[in-house]
Amino acid sequence: MKRLRTYLVTGLLVWVPLGITVFLIKFMVEFVDQTLLLIPTDFRPDNVLGMHIPGLGIVLSVAVLLVTGLLAANFLGRKLVSLWESWLQRIPLVRSVYSAAKSFAEVVLTDNTDSFKQVMLIEYPRKGLYSLCFQTSTSLGEIQSRTGEEVVCVFVPTTPNPTSGVMIMVPRQDVVVLDMEVEEAVKMVVSLGVVVPRWPKQAGVQVDKTEPPTVGNQPSPPAVAKDWPQP
Repeated sequence: MKRLRTYLVTGLLVWVPLGITVFLIKFMVEFVDQTLLLIPTDFRPDNVLGMHIPGLGIVLSVAVLLVTGLLAANFLGRKLVSLWESWLQRIPLVRSVYSAAKSFAEVVLTDNTDSFKQVMLIEYPRKGLYSLCFQTSTSLGEIQSRTGEEVVCVFVPTTPNPTSGVMIMVPRQDVVVLDMEVEEAVKMVVSLGVVVPRWPKQAGVQVDKTEPPTVGNQPSPPAVAKDWPQP
């Protein structure tokens, strides 16, 4: 019975990840293929070729992005984008949404800032409990001056959906900078902590357990963030 259960679990470990991968890819392809609806009916690939070819929406989307980037990168394109943004800034509700969306996109998609480039550990939601977070900003202007100390802005994601979370301003001395990459941290959050990134430094630390701990073979204590007031 135990061997039968082992075979069943092994089979699930093979098919479940494969099924999830196929489902997500199929969903993304079908979702992006909706961009083909922007083409006039007579010129859509389904009508021209007489058959549906999955993935043509991705080709169209990439082409549109490349052409848009090419046009927006030159002098005339920048002027047009500037005029377009100045027009959007005059619409009350659209102005707030567009500004926030543009700022977020610039932070995530460009390499001009240090935002979302570093993984940190803080004691949250209370002392003794640790949470992964991502550094989002270090220049906090008034907040930096009002607090009277160097603070960093971090984003603490929720699990398994890392796109939501809380924003916290933490004193610099109260954060522990980790070696793991942002992609590794996201995988850990999405997997509910099941997928733990391998730490290369851990492989090189070998302590002889047959001898009592000494100054030479005692492992170094883990870094602990300083106590800080909780909300």
